[in-house]
Amino acid sequence: MKILHKNSCRFNSFKRTQIILQHLGMSKHTNSETEVFLERKGCAGVITLNRPKALNSLNLSMIRQIYPQLKKWEQEPETSLIIIKGTGGKAFCAGGDIKAVTEAGKAKQKLTQEFFREEYTLNSAIGTCQKPYVALIHGITMGGGVGLSVHGHFRVATEKTLFAMPETAIGLFPDVGGGYFLPRLPGKLGYFLALTGFRLKGRDVQKGGIATHFVASEKLTMLEKDLLTLKSPSKENVAEVLDVYHKKCQADQDKPFILEEHMDSINRCFSANTMEQIIQNLQEDGSPFALEQLKIIKKMSPASLKITLRQLTEGSSKSLQEVLVMEYRLSQACLRGHDFYEGVRAVLIDKDQNPKWKPAKLEEITDGFLNDCFKSLGSDDLKF
Repeated sequence: MKILHKNSCRFNSFKRTQIILQHLGMSKHTNSETEVFLERKGCAGVITLNRPKALNSLNLSMIRQIYPQLKKWEQEPETSLIIIKGTGGKAFCAGGDIKAVTEAGKAKQKLTQEFFREEYTLNSAIGTCQKPYVALIHGITMGGGVGLSVHGHFRVATEKTLFAMPETAIGLFPDVGGGYFLPRLPGKLGYFLALTGFRLKGRDVQKGGIATHFVASEKLTMLEKDLLTLKSPSKENVAEVLDVYHKKCQADQDKPFILEEHMDSINRCFSANTMEQIIQNLQEDGSPFALEQLKIIKKMSPASLKITLRQLTEGSSKSLQEVLVMEYRLSQACLRGHDFYEGVRAVLIDKDQNPKWKPAKLEEITDGFLNDCFKSLGSDDLKF
């Protein structure tokens, strides 16, 4: 019984994720603060997210500063490496500026198109960046923060890293290229993470395939210094430095992946083609772990669950750019709908944690509804 109690505390992460989302909702924009630092240091261009009070959440003005500078550094011969990190110690980046987007959506403002269009364009630029790209994902890394890191060459986690894609809890879907990287994780792990919002911590972020390396947080400053002193480094040179730090870090090295004992169950339950079948599989599994996930899934937006399952299924055979085009269509569908606004109200604004989803049941979500979410926007489609 002790083991079960301990695990259930780890698995029942739904409430903590809601608290982090609430923190994003409370963030205030102040023009007097520099929201992102873009600096040349040694051989590298260094991007530092600087909204610590808002857990370094990503807004449109930050995207508009980062994107052109990233493209410029990519072309500059004297810049051989890109490093991205966050200030404050609590978060790398806890997500996008959700509240600003929902307010703009209600007012029918252009920000609803501009934010997602430009964020996804930045995600694509990171994925195609010709220079080695190193994300130091120390602290909370969720949603938009995952988009700033996971498509780059290297992601360095620490014992403080906390990863999640919690979007189905607010009537959205795991965007920023989630439809590309999630189905490419081992087995059905990505489907599980996407549908439940399950959080991975510390070395488990690396063992799960999100991070490429794991380094103790106390060594991050020294690691960055060693990277900056490299002379015109290649991707291989950068990998060598990261590998040295990774191998030196013994913390939790021999500890099994938190989900290892459940991977057979995850692969079996989440291999179904429909949400209804996934739920049936979890019920039939009947283990405490499966029943806990079932409980969590039943709190999520039914529309978001069905959109997400199809997003990952289709994304498994698409390029990153094709996925981002698909996800832009989905973002606009969510902003036309009900659940995103209701999820943000329940979690971020009123904080009653009691969203009234419409439709309220999975079986009420038709193929026609889903097809409408995925259909082309014609001349308004995202283009690369």
